[in-house]
Amino acid sequence: MAESKPSGCPVDHGKAAGGCPVDHSQAGTSMAGLNALNFMEPADQRVAPGQSAPLSTTRVASTIPMGSYVPAHQKEGQETWQYPSEQQYFNAMKRKGWDPQERDMKVIVSIHNTINEKGWAEVVEMEKTLHADAYVNAEPKLVRFMGRPKDLTPKARLLNVFGMANLPFDRHDWIVDRNGEEIRYVIDFYSGQPTPGKPISVYMDVRPALDNVGNAVDRLRMQFHKNILPLLPFRGALFGPPKPEAPRSSEAP
Repeated sequence: MAESKPSGCPVDHGKAAGGCPVDHSQAGTSMAGLNALNFMEPADQRVAPGQSAPLSTTRVASTIPMGSYVPAHQKEGQETWQYPSEQQYFNAMKRKGWDPQERDMKVIVSIHNTINEKGWAEVVEMEKTLHADAYVNAEPKLVRFMGRPKDLTPKARLLNVFGMANLPFDRHDWIVDRNGEEIRYVIDFYSGQPTPGKPISVYMDVRPALDNVGNAVDRLRMQFHKNILPLLPFRGALFGPPKPEAPRSSEAP
């Protein structure tokens, strides 16, 4: 997660595409010692050479449930993925050739965590909207993930070619456990328009990867649910939840 200094850090999304500084990617990094499933470097909580101020080594637990596989940078027995600490994030940025400032790490880590929580919320919404039957006695889980900032998705290329969007600054592939079935999701991260005095804006395009016909159909179905169904006047009659029955009087006729 050496080349020339990359661009696209979550703290400055106005630059050219390049990827989040802790994108868990193989790009620009030796493959030695990397996890074979998600290419994430081992957890490093050591103080970096030349570091001028102490950084927190506390890791915040996400709301994202883990699958059965527990990589080396996580802990056995935990139920959800843990985010990197300020020290881990700082060290990762250093390894990638960045020049991080200790005073910025709290904000950077917070942005990283918020973006991932938002992405997972969208995954869960799609899974439970389109595959509710699979989650009667289960919940979606994130099995593994991989950052691929150099690999543009076909959709991102097309949107850029037709002038509908700039290139995304990062891409993640998330493998989701759908009650025993592994489903790959693709997430493109786009920079929003910077607004003075406003927080950093990030747009995420979350959808199932086009690995099979079922995923392609799911993408169409989700667009219908999000963009068309709310506009239909008969939505409540045909697609909405059943209306509660009127209370019956307990008095005898």
